[in-house]
Amino acid sequence: MVIKKEQLEEINVLRSQVNQTIRPVAPELEKVLYQPFEVLDHGFVRVVDYMGNDAAVVQAARVSYGQGTKKVNADKGLINYLIAHRHTTPFEMCEIKFHIKLPIFIARQWIRHRTASVNEYSARYSIMEDEFYIPRAEHLSAQSKVNHQGRDESRVLNAEESKRVLEILKKDSVNAYDHYLEMINQNSAGEIADENKEGLARELARMNLPINCYTQWYWKIDLHNLMHFLALRADSHAQYEIRAYAEVMLDIVKKWVPHCYEAFEKYRRDGKELSGAAIEVIKKMVKGEEVTQENSGLSVREYNELMNLIK
Repeated sequence: MVIKKEQLEEINVLRSQVNQTIRPVAPELEKVLYQPFEVLDHGFVRVVDYMGNDAAVVQAARVSYGQGTKKVNADKGLINYLIAHRHTTPFEMCEIKFHIKLPIFIARQWIRHRTASVNEYSARYSIMEDEFYIPRAEHLSAQSKVNHQGRDESRVLNAEESKRVLEILKKDSVNAYDHYLEMINQNSAGEIADENKEGLARELARMNLPINCYTQWYWKIDLHNLMHFLALRADSHAQYEIRAYAEVMLDIVKKWVPHCYEAFEKYRRDGKELSGAAIEVIKKMVKGEEVTQENSGLSVREYNELMNLIK
């Protein structure tokens, strides 16, 4: 279980509270508020607060009172139009705050999205926990020969190599954490190990921990920037580990703003932006003209991607 007993008790207390409000809410999201959704081996995602819903987007777009037209089809149509034509500010009126537990190496990739407010667990102030991300064997893939920044998920390591990699990861994680405790003069129970030693400052001892160690943060973002994050990180080209978080968050968005989610799926995830040259190729094909990569004006990669898209 990725949630510790005391954390679970705190969550249960929060979920048992009933608060009255006159502000618009998202009923399906209310049902899972504070609830942790497990990701990877020790990670989770949970919503701790939010502001706005589908109606808030419509209200902002029309700068109107109340909750828009109150006609679902009209509101859905407007949301579709806004997303299809890249009108972004109405979606910035909705915000959501997550509590996320994730491996440090994924956090460092995640933080490149500089459109959120973030407050992370401090290893200068607190002692890091002995939790490390260890991939399942089916996710141990070789380096891609095409994508130089990722792995080729179709080329999984053989059983012998996978076993050795997992042994190294587990052993190095344990050794690093044992040395971390030794440097800060703590034992596994969180007590002082040797009364005669000072122990190294936590802010220095943490540098020896591997980046598969788990961290936690509160991450608050508006709906527009969240959808941009999810369009990139829930994509099949994204790293598996961050994609696992994005898929959980997509389901949360569906509960929060179902009309926005539907439009996002239609125009962003299932849609495709094409270059002018690619559109010209499609026009020629519709007219029955023969088009090859050589006469298309497209690079080999763009041509192949277009052919895969329309075949």
